[in-house]
Amino acid sequence: MNPLLASTLEHLKALVGFDTRNPPRAIGTGGIFDYLRAQLPGFDVTVTDYGAGAVTLHAVRGQPRYLFNVHLDTVPDSPHWSADPHELRVTADRVIGLGACDIKGAAAALLAVANAADGPLALLLSTDEEANDPRCIAGFLGTSHDYQAVIVAEPTKAEAVLAHRGIQSVLMRFAGHAGHASGEQQPSDSALHQTVRWGGAALDFVAAQSHERFGGLTGLRFNIGRIEGGIKANMIAPTAELRFGCRPLPTMDPDQLLERFRTLVEPRPVEFSETFRGASLPAGDTANAEANRLAARDLADELGIPVGNAVDFWTEAALFSAAGYTAFVYGPGDIAQAHSADEWIALDQLQQYAETIYRIVSRGNA
Repeated sequence: MNPLLASTLEHLKALVGFDTRNPPRAIGTGGIFDYLRAQLPGFDVTVTDYGAGAVTLHAVRGQPRYLFNVHLDTVPDSPHWSADPHELRVTADRVIGLGACDIKGAAAALLAVANAADGPLALLLSTDEEANDPRCIAGFLGTSHDYQAVIVAEPTKAEAVLAHRGIQSVLMRFAGHAGHASGEQQPSDSALHQTVRWGGAALDFVAAQSHERFGGLTGLRFNIGRIEGGIKANMIAPTAELRFGCRPLPTMDPDQLLERFRTLVEPRPVEFSETFRGASLPAGDTANAEANRLAARDLADELGIPVGNAVDFWTEAALFSAAGYTAFVYGPGDIAQAHSADEWIALDQLQQYAETIYRIVSRGNA
């Protein structure tokens, strides 16, 4: 076996063995961080606890130009795993374990490279990407750092992803008037009827955005995830709650988008609260977003990383882009395997990623 891959698998076995599920995000500054500290001799290491299981490790050797970011938290394991999700399994062509694909495989490869090459290198490892309570990257960006660009690891089939959608989650509540359902109703009487009318209008609005394009992405992604309300079939529903999410293109204004959703129908919801927002990649208006995308492409070309297509899923690269950094997404594995039972990553993808990072670091290009 390739020595760099063998070292990566040893680190991955250890990393998968640590329970970093999010939720519950019961993660402290020991455990996995004790292991990481021990694997980074010669690095200036800073561990910061932002509370509620949100912890970062910032490790620097030399004077690197680029920062490699990886999240260490995983989603909870489903009941359909065929074996212990925290016990790494290696077959002829893949490795199986919770977080192996998303995205501890990249973290393990970076540890292997850190010990195999002695060039400048900067790492930021975090634990809060998998929940709607982001603290790590915001905390890191609240301090001063002198990096030219940030490369964020997520499963991208070992290709540089230069653009992806933003993400917004919203909670809505409608109010009606409880009563007997036998009589004629006004549009404002039933909270559930209001909710259903809003849903139809929202689907029509989303369909009308199909002509919008950016960097290979088309239209607006939208999902009504939950509707609750009402009491029984012969009672007018006095309250109803709806939760939806949307994933806009980089060129769509998120505030204008939310206002459009809020005012789609009358009567309007009595509550309309954005519960999470993640910027798109790259950040900026139409002109700036394209300029930022081209800067990321130039960097990927300089580092010899093949450029792939834009993706629909969200990453924390958007946070770095919004803060003014050139940023792109690059990691081993396929997003189709992420968050799945018996999550896996192909050995050849893991080796390709490790060898690419080794080449960058050993030449002093990082």
